[in-house]
Amino acid sequence: MATTATSRLPDRRDALLIAGAAVAVNLIGALGVPFTTTESAWFAALELPAFYPPGWAFGVVWPVLYALCGAAAALVYLSGRDGGATAGRVWTALALFGVQLAVNVAWSPVFWGLERPDLGLVVLAVLLPLVVATIRAFDRVDRRAAALLLPYLAWVCFATALNYAIWTLN
Repeated sequence: MATTATSRLPDRRDALLIAGAAVAVNLIGALGVPFTTTESAWFAALELPAFYPPGWAFGVVWPVLYALCGAAAALVYLSGRDGGATAGRVWTALALFGVQLAVNVAWSPVFWGLERPDLGLVVLAVLLPLVVATIRAFDRVDRRAAALLLPYLAWVCFATALNYAIWTLN
């Protein structure tokens, strides 16, 4: 059962923490960018599925998703700080968040750096249940934080289908 978040609006300090967490998660997510080379000969030779989005979509979607993830993590932290949730639940939720974020970042060096869609799919097979577990853990602390992760889960599902399609086509 989720702890009910306080109905007050975030104060300036809370808003700065949420914004800072959104930026921090984007910076962590950007660690995979140097491996992403859509102009490489390897990628150019791949057969892509019909539902492969235009390249610019990734540059729009990921920063928004990472910002939502950061905001969600901040809400969980704030819920623990404000006494809205037990320290154990907050710690578990944030630890799961950190693990899933590390696995997320690992995908780019595996898929792009190693040029291994098969291993990229393995990374995503590990990531998906971690994201679901993180959403559940966030829900036990702050329902709003869990809801902020739902678009991320949807995109990871899409990325898994996309990775699978690339693997099977090639």
